Amino acid sequence: MAGVRRIKLGSQGLEVSAQGLGCMGMSAFYGPPKAEEDMIPLIQYAISSGITFLDTSDFYGPHTNELLLGKASTGGWREKVELATKFGVKFTDGKKEILGDPAYVRAACEGSLKRLDIDCIDLYYQHRIDTKLPIEVTMGELKKLVEEGKIKYIGISEASASTIRRAHAVHPITAVQMEWSLWTRDVEEDIVPTCRELGIGIVAYSPLGRGFFSSGPKMTENFTKEDFRQY
Repeated sequence: MAGVRRIKLGSQGLEVSAQGLGCMGMSAFYGPPKAEEDMIPLIQYAISSGITFLDTSDFYGPHTNELLLGKASTGGWREKVELATKFGVKFTDGKKEILGDPAYVRAACEGSLKRLDIDCIDLYYQHRIDTKLPIEVTMGELKKLVEEGKIKYIGISEASASTIRRAHAVHPITAVQMEWSLWTRDVEEDIVPTCRELGIGIVAYSPLGRGFFSSGPKMTENFTKEDFRQY
C-alpha cells in the first residue's frame, strides 16, 4: 500500500491518491453502522498507507459519516488528506428529495464544513441533479463558494453528458463521479469521451461491484436487513 501512486484529478490542479477510500459503508446502506473505535483506526491506516482521497456525503447517515471523518482527520491528519463530500440529497418526512437551489447549496456546505471540522472542502460534489431548475443556477452558487474559499474544487455525480457540459461552462468541473465497474459500463459511451474532451477527471464508485467482485456471490448470504444491496 505504501506505493499508492498519486495522480492529477482533472485539469484544475487537484492531486489525489490513485486509489480512494469510499466511506459510505462505514455509516450507512451496507448493513448497520460500524463502530467508531474500529473505523477511525481503519481510516488512519489507509491514510498512512498512501490512500489519502477520502469520499463521503452529508447523505450518509445522514451526517454521521461526515462526523466520523471529521474525528478521524484531526490531530495532524487533515493536512495529509483530500476530502470529498457531497450535497443534494436529503430525506424529508421519510421521502427522498433532490435539491440544488442556492440557499440549500450554501446551507449544505456550511453544515458539511462544521461536521468535518474544516474551513474548506477539497472537492464538493453535487450528489444528484435537481431537475427542477437549470444546472446553471446550482453551479452559480458553487462558483461563489469557490470564490469565498469554502470549497476548492467542484464535482458532479450521476449527470448526463449535456448536463456536465452546461455545468462546466459556468465553472470548471474537476471531477465527475459515476458507478463504473466490469458490470456497469454505461459511462463509456458518452460520459468518458465528454470528460476527456473537457479535461475532467472521473472518479469511479463501486469499482468492485459493491463488494461482489472481491467477495463473490456468497456475500449475499450475509446481508442484514439494513443492507440495501439485497434490493
